[in-house]
Amino acid sequence: MHAILTNLIQPMSLTGDLKSDVHTFLTANGSPHTATHCMEVGSEARRLAERFHADPEAAEIAGWLHDISTVIPNHERIEAARQLQVDILPEEERFPMIIHQKLSKVMARDIFKVTDEEILNAISCHTTLRAKSTLLDQVVFVADKIAWDQTGTPPYIDKLTDSLNTSLARGAFAYINYLWERKETLRVVHPWLKDAYEELVADFGG
Repeated sequence: MHAILTNLIQPMSLTGDLKSDVHTFLTANGSPHTATHCMEVGSEARRLAERFHADPEAAEIAGWLHDISTVIPNHERIEAARQLQVDILPEEERFPMIIHQKLSKVMARDIFKVTDEEILNAISCHTTLRAKSTLLDQVVFVADKIAWDQTGTPPYIDKLTDSLNTSLARGAFAYINYLWERKETLRVVHPWLKDAYEELVADFGG
């Protein structure tokens, strides 16, 4: 394991109880708010998986782990990504917050020993989604938007939840379209988000 990751698990001992270990890991590294958010996303991902016939256990695991890289300070993420041999896009270099989804994938694999590629891939696109997204990708993506980590009510939530009555993909598109309508205000438009939008808008329109 890379020294960057070894240093992060110094304050704790892993027990093998993944939910408990993730919560302890985040709390021990100064991110109790993220710990709560990850538990909530795990629960929401399980509910969505049961509703839309995805794997509930895989969804819950991906939800627990999706934001574990927030323990790496934003200004250190690009260098950490380089050292961990993560592919870095120009948009991620300009706006390092967004590379946390890829870092979380690496940490889920290397620290928490997750080997299921579908789970790892869902973690790695939970912020942006991607073209040709899987059912699990969409579950985790939507769960993160429903159980959001800000105060108040998400401004897109009514449209998103209403769209879920049609399909999971429609729900995912409701959020992506919300961003797309405001793309001029975004720090960057991630290429994966653009790809997902272009694919879904062909099915659901603007």
